[in-house]
Amino acid sequence: MDLEKIKELMEAMEDKGMTRVVLKEKSGFELELERGRDFEVASYSSAPAAVMAPRIEAEVQAALPEKKKGGEQSESQEGHALTSPMVGTFYTAASPDDDPFVKVGDSVTEDTVVCIIEAMKVMNEVKAGKKGVIKEVCIGNAQPVEFGTKLLTIS
Repeated sequence: MDLEKIKELMEAMEDKGMTRVVLKEKSGFELELERGRDFEVASYSSAPAAVMAPRIEAEVQAALPEKKKGGEQSESQEGHALTSPMVGTFYTAASPDDDPFVKVGDSVTEDTVVCIIEAMKVMNEVKAGKKGVIKEVCIGNAQPVEFGTKLLTIS
């Protein structure tokens, strides 16, 4: 990704009032932008996303208020919380006329597509990542989500 594309992302963040964007590509390229008073690049890494994910998850968990951490623990006893891997718009189906990918009570495998998150006009499929049954859909269709937002519960 060249500097001009990064500048465009930064301008889009300001236009939309966003304060943080995380971009991960399959090639391992990762870019985090965080906006305070002025734009700044929070971090840049070419390490594979699989290597960076545990560090990022630990940072997210550390940033959560204590009350939420306790809530997550009780939720984990009820099922696995599938969270958003990026900032974007959550969609339950591929198009408005299609049936939802999954509904409460549906059985899923690790490779079942459960939703789409649209980010910068790119539709990103999100897979269940765990075999089980959908217990809860936590986000409404066409709602904005941030990195780490709870999307579904699978048990």
